[in-house]
Amino acid sequence: MGQTRISLGMKRYGGKFFDGLIGWRFDKRQHFCAFLQDVLDFSLLIRYHVKVRKPIYKERRIMKRLVALLLGAVMVLSLVACGGKEESKSDLDYVKGNGKLIVGVTEYAPMDYRNEDGDWVGFDAELATKFAEYLGVDVEFFEITDWNQKANELNTKSIDCVWNGMTLTEEVKAAMSCKAYCNNRQVVVVKADKADEYTTEESVAGLTFAVEDGSAGEEQATDRDWDVTEVENQAATLLEVRTGASDAAIIDSLMAAVMVGEGTDYADLKATEIGLSDEELGVGFRKDSDLLGELEKFLEKVYADGTMAACAKKYGVLEADIIAQK
Repeated sequence: MGQTRISLGMKRYGGKFFDGLIGWRFDKRQHFCAFLQDVLDFSLLIRYHVKVRKPIYKERRIMKRLVALLLGAVMVLSLVACGGKEESKSDLDYVKGNGKLIVGVTEYAPMDYRNEDGDWVGFDAELATKFAEYLGVDVEFFEITDWNQKANELNTKSIDCVWNGMTLTEEVKAAMSCKAYCNNRQVVVVKADKADEYTTEESVAGLTFAVEDGSAGEEQATDRDWDVTEVENQAATLLEVRTGASDAAIIDSLMAAVMVGEGTDYADLKATEIGLSDEELGVGFRKDSDLLGELEKFLEKVYADGTMAACAKKYGVLEADIIAQK
């Protein structure tokens, strides 16, 4: 019985198999999976007959057959890889083919937030909408619920870009192709009636800090070995301070300018003069995406014609923080 199975295996993987190998369509991965399973089955049969029973083939002949099978597996892998490259589209073609640009965001005023009608608005959201129009497609916003997964959301094509006041850390720049458009810094926010007590880094070192999980604020706090509580977004850090769950929050200066202090929803909080870092905010695409070049042309256009400045004024972003696009 064993000899019959091996004979059939040899016949199956004889000349006809390799003659037809090149003609396989690259997308028929089930053939490859079946092929690998048969290689495994055949290897186990040989191990059994050679080591336990009387050999039915000479060792040299068996090894030649195994080598041929393994070379076949390598050939299929190469063909699949090459076929994938040939069939791949540029990101620009992909977005235009879908008819929409999917933008990854979080709740982060004044950059991205929902209005009373539930629509996404803000400095970033409006520019992203105009960029989609520039490309000739619709815009769709996708809320990133776990900020640490933003690169994975890009690479799995759940989204086409991250446009959410994203700090361009070294980690972000290593994972994405990015374009900076705005300056920012991380600031410490405390209850307004205690703000005068905190004027230096040393004065806040013993506090507990609410930070957005995976954010630049979290990075600044952990670099200083401060006690942190991670929450889902920057807006949630302010609630932590208001309720007393944390002593302070670390958020972007852009957000602090419109979210805390007199005339805001968090009038009982205040941003201190303690700046922890100077940084740039940017848009992120998949690595080596050709959408980056399109964004650069778009930003140069809207910077030159005053659209960016008007948008900044509309949402309370300081025009001085906008990076010149040339």
